[in-house]
Amino acid sequence: MRELVLATIADQPDIDVVGEVGNASELTAAIEESQPDALILELGEFEKGRAQCGFLLGRYPHMRILALAPEENRGTIYWAIVDVRMKPLESSESGILSALRERPSLVGTLHS
Repeated sequence: MRELVLATIADQPDIDVVGEVGNASELTAAIEESQPDALILELGEFEKGRAQCGFLLGRYPHMRILALAPEENRGTIYWAIVDVRMKPLESSESGILSALRERPSLVGTLHS
């Protein structure tokens, strides 16, 4: 699978391979070092792969992950959308403490 992916990417002038890892234990360190825009990995068991991608995107939300399952001839792309929300804060001691203790809500205003 690795050879097929590398051959597919090789002739693309806008895509560079910045690293490869031999096993999953090296993955986080390699991502930290190279800060890639995309990660291509083999998708094993679906739920385990989804959990791994969720973990990685939580740490590196800028990245896209292509998870390939060659034995099933399928693939999935994962990405994160960072949704920043805000609401006015009461400028008082109780307002600050309340904001620190409050659980985030899905209701709010997107602020860019």
